[in-house]
Amino acid sequence: MKIESQIDKISSFQHLELLANQVVEGFISGMHKSPFHGFSAEFAEHKVYNVGESTKHIDWKLFAKTDRLYTKQFEEETNLRCHIIIDNSSSMHFPKLKGNQNFYENKIGFSVLASAVLMNLLKKQRDAVGLSVFSDTYEYYAPEKGSDRHHRMVLNALENLLKEPVVKKSTDTITYLYQIAEKIHRRSMIVLFSDMFQTGDEEQLLNALQHLKHNKHKVVLFHVFDGKTEFNFDFDNAPRKFIDIETAEEISVFAENVKSAYEKQVAIYFKKLALSCAQNKIKYVPVNVREDFGKIILTYLTEKQNFG
Repeated sequence: MKIESQIDKISSFQHLELLANQVVEGFISGMHKSPFHGFSAEFAEHKVYNVGESTKHIDWKLFAKTDRLYTKQFEEETNLRCHIIIDNSSSMHFPKLKGNQNFYENKIGFSVLASAVLMNLLKKQRDAVGLSVFSDTYEYYAPEKGSDRHHRMVLNALENLLKEPVVKKSTDTITYLYQIAEKIHRRSMIVLFSDMFQTGDEEQLLNALQHLKHNKHKVVLFHVFDGKTEFNFDFDNAPRKFIDIETAEEISVFAENVKSAYEKQVAIYFKKLALSCAQNKIKYVPVNVREDFGKIILTYLTEKQNFG
């Protein structure tokens, strides 16, 4: 699903919302020609408008085409509560974007637009959304609500993540996942966007992920990464200086000399994460920021059906 309209700079939440809506509409349109057609029924069903009913859900686009009033009919209204968590540490601002690139071509931009896409789906189905943002501090928190005003506030918070200058911010995933879990009291779907870079004990990190489930929450981990450089280590063999974005530690190497060992260790880590999540009934979804948003949407729709 290719995004046709390119929005290079966001000046207001409406632009982020517009782009998110474009992604969703493109996905739904594509589903009509795919095995996933059934999912689109959640948005595409209509009923004739009866005088005296609320006009809130009249489909005005359909009215323009047919000259008849229909209201959108939502199936399986579960009043889902969804809390989105975004890792905003410095490593999430990689790769560094060039002037001709779109904001969603690095990890933080991809996560912001993916979150806006999920919010678009939640809004369509009148479900509640909350947001937490963390790095080396707990940067932002909004509880789960479904009002238009709340929706705009959360979109504005997402937009602000794109405006922030990249400064040296480490990741304290373990501390803040525990804190976030304690704030979410009613059963919810918790969606985490993170590159899962964390110095320290891997076991503690996995325990923190497990703790997100403590109130019978459903947890989805979108493990965001740049496939070309972070997974495949695709660099030419010129001498290069690699700099840790969070610690400023430097190392000079020829990429070809470490490529095989690097890729082996990365594959081991991804596999360990996937296995640990499977054992703890956490949905683990590795997401390459160079791909489209179809995997995000389809995962959400599938997990919502299984939320029950």
